[in-house]
Amino acid sequence: MRKIWKLFIAVTLLMSILTACASTEKVDDVENKKMEHAASVDVNKEGFPIVDEEIELTLMAPGAGMEEWSNMETLIAYSDMTNVKFKYTTPPMNDFQTKLNLAFASEDMGDIIYAAGSDDLTPAMEVDYGEQGLLIPLEELIKEYAPHIQKMLEENPDVKRSITTVDGHIYSLPRVSVGSTSIWYKGPIWYNGKWLEALDVKELPETTDEFYELLVRFRDEDPNGNGEADEIPMIDVNMDSTRHWMLGAFGMKEWGIEEQNGKVRYTPITEEYKSYLTYMNKLYSEKLLDSETFSQADEQKKAKGQNNRVGAFPDYFSFFTTGEAEDESMNNPMFQPLTSPVSEEPIIPRNPAIERGTFSITNKNPNPEASIRWIDYFYSQEGYEFLNMGPEGELWEWEGEKRKLLDVPQGYDSREDFRATISPDYGIPTPTKSGPIRGLEESDFDKFIAAETKEKIEPYAEVPFPLVYLTTDEQKKVNTIEVDLKSYVQQMEAKFITGVEPLSNWDNYVETVQKMNTEEYVEIYQQAYDRWKESDQ
Repeated sequence: MRKIWKLFIAVTLLMSILTACASTEKVDDVENKKMEHAASVDVNKEGFPIVDEEIELTLMAPGAGMEEWSNMETLIAYSDMTNVKFKYTTPPMNDFQTKLNLAFASEDMGDIIYAAGSDDLTPAMEVDYGEQGLLIPLEELIKEYAPHIQKMLEENPDVKRSITTVDGHIYSLPRVSVGSTSIWYKGPIWYNGKWLEALDVKELPETTDEFYELLVRFRDEDPNGNGEADEIPMIDVNMDSTRHWMLGAFGMKEWGIEEQNGKVRYTPITEEYKSYLTYMNKLYSEKLLDSETFSQADEQKKAKGQNNRVGAFPDYFSFFTTGEAEDESMNNPMFQPLTSPVSEEPIIPRNPAIERGTFSITNKNPNPEASIRWIDYFYSQEGYEFLNMGPEGELWEWEGEKRKLLDVPQGYDSREDFRATISPDYGIPTPTKSGPIRGLEESDFDKFIAAETKEKIEPYAEVPFPLVYLTTDEQKKVNTIEVDLKSYVQQMEAKFITGVEPLSNWDNYVETVQKMNTEEYVEIYQQAYDRWKESDQ
């Protein structure tokens, strides 16, 4: 009886194994047939549809959480135009990097990685997964199937060399931005226009001395008119927004690695940086810089702004801090870049307007040709407008040569909230070439921003350091050095500005920083810059 029972168990286990194998083979067979079918489909090199016979691919992207991508009118319409359908995997933005890393670890990334951006699909990941073969090279596909992308790369060599890795391949496409705010490195510093009027200020400061004098007036002359000494002349959160603009007054473009005339340097150990710290310490000690700069959150900063307590403040647009309406905020002028005794020419950092890591094709993709054609449309003017505003009849409609904005349906707080439900181009770095939209009337506020940018940023803006790629070995060394280096420099900036650490200890600080392998750190970036500069244009 015991022998019969053992035989029964053995037969049962064997049947289970055979069933499992058959099931796996069936799944594999389905996937193989899908790959073979998709690969056998001819791709039209021009016009729509992209393929005559419908194919289905998978796409992974960060989701803004406003709507399921399968319900977005823009993507539905584009699927109908192209005959390319998708299954979407869109984890929340704050969870996307974890999900992406797990997908790579299990080699289950889907066919396309979309709108990850360089924070989630880092340059190091592009290099690593490209070398492993998990991401496929795109340059030959671009030449044959993507005329709009090819044109962009030919017309702007900086874009091409900024997305070409150390092995000469392009593994991910960028978002390239054109327009007034695209060159902003950070949100500008703004002046409180009401305070300027109250003090009868006719011209904005152009030197650090003049800026200091204006801040003193903000502190002492009751510009908010409430009879209390509650004014905060200058405000920020951890110096994260004003730092770059103030560094520029002392001849620096970046808080870290920057390039000057082909030479790379580390600015936090320069004499110019010491001058910046000395000046900011003076502002702090004389209560011209908010005493809570290194302890408050952005919400606290905004609350002070809405109570009309701040004179000079950073934000993307000034009304984000003041709480004013757009038209009122046009009374708040943008900060004029400053000069100082150590820098006679004004300089501020310029955004390269290139966001890397926004579109990659994986080695799982059965039809890379259709995929690159699918994305190429969004690098045309018409394609960007379609991606941004959706198909006609949702957000807008033509009235002659003008786009008429339609009323927002009930249930939405703003036009942007509604737009986020019809297009993925909301809150994530979508792969496209963005810029002004044809037929859309420019508002007075848009004209104000453009004019301020043209006058106060464009003439003085320089890219601090180009977008480069490091080799795997270089990246490992940089990662090891940066962990302690950035933390120490950040801590010491706060201590020097607040006076907790006297500037008489500057030499000790520099010596400590230099012991953190900054010479090797700079050398690595010098080599990367030289490669970038000498790369094929």
